[in-house]
Amino acid sequence: MFKKKLEFSFILLIVVALLYLANNMYSSHQFTNNDIPATHLKCIKDKELDVLTLMQKNYGLSLDIPLIVTDKFKGKLYGLTSYKNGKIKIYLNKKVMQESMDYIVNSVIAHEYAHALMFKLGHIDRKSSGHSDRWREACIKLGAEDCQQYVNLQEVVMSKMPFR
Repeated sequence: MFKKKLEFSFILLIVVALLYLANNMYSSHQFTNNDIPATHLKCIKDKELDVLTLMQKNYGLSLDIPLIVTDKFKGKLYGLTSYKNGKIKIYLNKKVMQESMDYIVNSVIAHEYAHALMFKLGHIDRKSSGHSDRWREACIKLGAEDCQQYVNLQEVVMSKMPFR
């Protein structure tokens, strides 16, 4: 009798695990192959508005810079600010949004707008790949929680844990 219950429990556990995996695969497929969810877009727009408000308050500048969400990035780059022919554009990587939306909203958007501000003010520092002390100060003034040159993946993972 005990053996039958154990077998049934094991089979039930396997079925539940397979359903969970199938749901995760489906969710990932849906996120990858469709437009980003409206809730993500709202978070991005809200943060963008906050950053632009802080830019106006702290620097007296009101910039109109396109913020583009794209799935064309290779690798794990979270964001990129480009400056070409006098035009500035900010790109966010859709591929990392599903797992790291909080990090993108809390740090990456202000990080990229700090680069845009440095381009606009002519404070381009090639020695530090654009991550100078002046840039770091702007990043903080624009409301980023974290102003690192590269994403701290350990921090992103730990922020998802129910304990810290």
